[in-house]
Amino acid sequence: MNYFKNKRILVTGGTGLIGMSLLERLLSKTNKKIKVVSLDENTYLKKNFDYHKLDLREFSNCLKITKNIDVVFNLIGIKGSPIMSKFKPASFFVPTITFNTNMMEASRRNNVERYLYTSSVGVYSPNKIFKEDSVWKTFPSNNDLFAGWAKRMGELQSEAYKIEYNWNAVSIVRPANVYGPYDNFDPSNAMVIPSLIARATMGENPLKIMGDGSSIRDFIYSDDVADGMILAIEKNFTRPINLGYGRGHSIKQLSNYIKNNFKDLEIKWDKKKIIGDDIRIMDINRAKGIGFKPKISLEEGINRTCRWFKNNSQKYLTRYNSFTEKK
Repeated sequence: MNYFKNKRILVTGGTGLIGMSLLERLLSKTNKKIKVVSLDENTYLKKNFDYHKLDLREFSNCLKITKNIDVVFNLIGIKGSPIMSKFKPASFFVPTITFNTNMMEASRRNNVERYLYTSSVGVYSPNKIFKEDSVWKTFPSNNDLFAGWAKRMGELQSEAYKIEYNWNAVSIVRPANVYGPYDNFDPSNAMVIPSLIARATMGENPLKIMGDGSSIRDFIYSDDVADGMILAIEKNFTRPINLGYGRGHSIKQLSNYIKNNFKDLEIKWDKKKIIGDDIRIMDINRAKGIGFKPKISLEEGINRTCRWFKNNSQKYLTRYNSFTEKK
């Protein structure tokens, strides 16, 4: 049975990395026009979406957009990096926590049937393996301090609603390091995969990478995250679940996958600049229990992302064409 068939669906952050993958999947599941909200211009969306450009930091906008909605996928947020967290923490923390609080409260008031809250790997304390139930026994890593606490507050808000209002409608997903098309490819504040792809496409050679490449991360392709989100809502699963690939890859390994997509690209390691935790891998057994299984390997995902960016890089070249010149 298709849960989504007659549901009125809202996706916030729908023009972003995960949002675009999610919308493609939802189109085949519902016979109603999907409502989409974003702060960005509607660059890629097709005409069969009900698109709204709204600032969800304003609570009145949240109340308006969630009225008569059955299912909310709340993906909106600020895409950042460890460098942004270090030098512009307020620019990440304040909008993120405002989006989260407003959208969940508006959805509760409007009796939304099911609600997906997008948390983050940043909620976890440094550890080799992240397990869902360990979160509240620890503190977020200093490398994810502001992102981690902002996302934790959304999870706590959901728990408060269960206790006071018996509103047990929130599915919580904690994605690992997500990458794919429609990502933030701004080299000055993007995450590692989109940053390296953008810089290589724009001609930086040798490609300079901080560290020695030994750090290990759990990377997951955006299509796989979208599949996990849909499963969480379909199953009405309201315990937090990790959405990752379930095993780690080193930065050196992923940089070689990127290198294979560019002719004569050289890699140069800046071993004096090492940032972030050594190892971060998701335990995905709980997600597997509801049927989640990532399908896209890191190598295949990077190849897909490189092809997409090369075909869509012109809009980025104009905006960031001075990046490599300043290095």
